[in-house]
Amino acid sequence: MKYLIVGLGNIGREYENTRPNIGFTVLDAFAKASNTIFSDKRYGYVAEVSMRGHKLILLKPSTYMNLSGNAVRYWMQAEKIPLENVLVIVDDIALPLGTLRLKGQGSDGGHNGLKHIAATLGTTSYARLRFGVGNDFGKGRQVQFVLGTFDATDEQPVIDEQVPVAVDIIKNFCFIGLARTMNDCNRKNPPAK
Repeated sequence: MKYLIVGLGNIGREYENTRPNIGFTVLDAFAKASNTIFSDKRYGYVAEVSMRGHKLILLKPSTYMNLSGNAVRYWMQAEKIPLENVLVIVDDIALPLGTLRLKGQGSDGGHNGLKHIAATLGTTSYARLRFGVGNDFGKGRQVQFVLGTFDATDEQPVIDEQVPVAVDIIKNFCFIGLARTMNDCNRKNPPAK
């Protein structure tokens, strides 16, 4: 069984540790825990993890967020991975900080990465793990907030606690399937305080 696990984000030092790069952060943690490293390949940075007879392709697109669909489509085709075995990890400002929500389909919620994936694949029926990055910004300050880094005192500890939980959700998605993982994830991960 092959799976494509896509962490959305933007390449470049200026985007490191920013809210939109939480997908990269989760996949970096997964790769580190699995003793594997990413290689610079077509349309992204790719790492492979073999676990219990499953092959997981971890993908951090190098296309920038707005063109994420190109990387997803390419690696699905190159590795012959069906849509039901694709999981996208994405930042979500509509969720409280640290909240994790797994869905099997849905709208893009105004997220440019999800929008491009849906347009490229011609469907919104792919699994996504939404990672809440908070929404504590004043009027007219959304762009600065979204592109900002996590506060070291109040926010980063929550992120550090929830990233390993997200890694476990990815593993469960591959081993026990979407429905059971979704039920477990959405029940066990209430909004972080």
